[in-house]
Amino acid sequence: MTAVIITGTDTDIGKTVFAAGLTHALQAQYWKPVQAGLSGETDSRTVARLSGSPTLPEAYRLILPASPHLAAEAEGIEIDPTHLIPPQTTGTLVIEAAGGLMVPLNRRTLFLDVIAGWQAPVILCARTALGTINHSLLSLAALRQAGCTMLGIAFIGPTNPAVERTICDFGTVAHLGCLPHLPSLTPATLAEAFATHVDTASIRKGIAL
Repeated sequence: MTAVIITGTDTDIGKTVFAAGLTHALQAQYWKPVQAGLSGETDSRTVARLSGSPTLPEAYRLILPASPHLAAEAEGIEIDPTHLIPPQTTGTLVIEAAGGLMVPLNRRTLFLDVIAGWQAPVILCARTALGTINHSLLSLAALRQAGCTMLGIAFIGPTNPAVERTICDFGTVAHLGCLPHLPSLTPATLAEAFATHVDTASIRKGIAL
């Protein structure tokens, strides 16, 4: 099994849509270990709908849409990081982390700690909006300090070449493309946008190393 981890500089930046596009492009399976928030369509269901690919059951499904540690505490439980072992699959597994890197899973463990333990290449998703330089460089520094292997950074939103170049230069990280917001988000429009705007070839090569 090969795996790639999708994480982000923040929550709600579009990394689930990116994960869906990547899952389809790689003909992979998808796993989100912790789902916090069950009202409406979960991230696994979104990925299944947009990618047409299999998704694996979450290790934790928490009702409250909040930081995982708070969502778990609201149900009187604690997330056990030893339960967050990537499932063995044939082919490639796309793993989507919850929220940003420094999101707590419990009162002692950050999601970054678990990501580092998985020892799989990481793609950082970032906005192109104001503030993204600071958030992206801090996230890249945290990933490297934790010993993670950086596959690259993928931007989501209207392209901003000057900002994107600044982040890649200062962060010494590969630019994997900029996925635009899609007015009509369907499996077909996402697949077309992903093929056009994302460097899937570099991602395939990085996963295979």
